[in-house]
Amino acid sequence: MKRALITGITGQDGAYLAKFLLNKGYKVYGLMARRSTSTTWRLEFLGIENEVDLIEGDVTDLSSLIRALKISEANEVYNLAAQSFVGTSWDQPILTAEVTGVGVVNLLEAIRLTDPSAKFYQASTSEMFGLIQDEKQSESTPFYPRSPYGVAKLYGHWITINYRESFNIHASCGILFNHESPLRGIEFVTRKVTDAVARIKLGLQEELHLGNIDAKRDWGFAGDYVEAMWLMLQQENADDYVIATGETTTVRDMCKIAFEYVDLKYEEYVVIDPKFYRPAEVEVLLGNPAKAQEKLSWKATTSLKQLIQMMVEADLKRVKKEIATKG
Repeated sequence: MKRALITGITGQDGAYLAKFLLNKGYKVYGLMARRSTSTTWRLEFLGIENEVDLIEGDVTDLSSLIRALKISEANEVYNLAAQSFVGTSWDQPILTAEVTGVGVVNLLEAIRLTDPSAKFYQASTSEMFGLIQDEKQSESTPFYPRSPYGVAKLYGHWITINYRESFNIHASCGILFNHESPLRGIEFVTRKVTDAVARIKLGLQEELHLGNIDAKRDWGFAGDYVEAMWLMLQQENADDYVIATGETTTVRDMCKIAFEYVDLKYEEYVVIDPKFYRPAEVEVLLGNPAKAQEKLSWKATTSLKQLIQMMVEADLKRVKKEIATKG
């Protein structure tokens, strides 16, 4: 039986990856930072909270990482832990650097010291491209991050490559473009939109305040993308891959899809609010997944329309349950 350790297991990607690996017959361990309230709702949503073994620890604490690796005896380590919200990274740049950047080298060092044969996956991000240098971003596109989050992720990306080349660790980076799901945090724009659509439709909200709705993103389904993470660690040689749909859509058009699903017009509810503008905006992100298609035989299978409708449906159920609970 293969054994996997997932940092960030209580996040969107961690939960979907855990379910994917369990279905593959893995023994799954998850690193979980100590919190005063429960953070396992995503695992519960997928019905796997009792099928994973959770180990207390934090990527900022090397000793807890070494302990987690010894307990799990993991063959594969997936680093999905991060301060992952771009907007927050301007307010908490040092925390973002320590968790999203230095946390990566902590985990790589723990692997080097305990079991260098363990395969490692680093969750890199399209935010590293930032001020885009190519119309369609691939593995060879120069990076130009536009946020403390993007900068921290870029450190994590390059230190992973450095450990691969310096210590011959099977370490791969997935440069994932935006990927969403019903498990997305409410602070992210897609989930903010689908939650608002549900609340507006059910009479609990009147407006949706957004910033730059003409920004373009390459959105996919997180459930599709975790398969690509696994596929990278099944290759003979470690490498870096762009994971994307290859299509870009504006926030405006994403809103249109969401509101139309419940027979509403987005123009009547969306309010442009300057407080949601970023200090430095990434205007367009569009990934070129050709390498992943060719070498991993991976391709996104869920369309943006299917994804957004799935998320609206899940939020409608959540809000109806909330209304029923309040009586």
